[in-house]
Amino acid sequence: QVQLVESGGGLVQAGGSLRLACEASGRTFSGYYMGWFRQPPGKEREFVARIGWSNGNAYYADSVKGRFTISRDNAHNTVYLQMNSLKPEDTAVYYCAASVGYAVTLSSDYDYWGQGTQVTVST
Repeated sequence: QVQLVESGGGLVQAGGSLRLACEASGRTFSGYYMGWFRQPPGKEREFVARIGWSNGNAYYADSVKGRFTISRDNAHNTVYLQMNSLKPEDTAVYYCAASVGYAVTLSSDYDYWGQGTQVTVST
């Protein structure tokens, strides 16, 4: 069983930055694919970014490519999402997810989910 706890959300002006963190319980964190998803108000949950076992294997949604960076610190069981040049359309609840096996963009690929953290980008 893996428990995921997100932090770092908040209110920021357009063009600003935030860094989300997701801390995982358990001793096998380095063996999980980790992803970030988001759910904008009134919309479906959507894929944002994914990272494999190392920091060299990242994949991004087109909407965030070049602005967001996913990374992980296996020594501290934490995955991060650095969000720069934020736009009002980035407003959403952001969720961290973990997959025991290979995973990319489908939420069904992921086995464990955090409770979410709100990110609001004002104009």
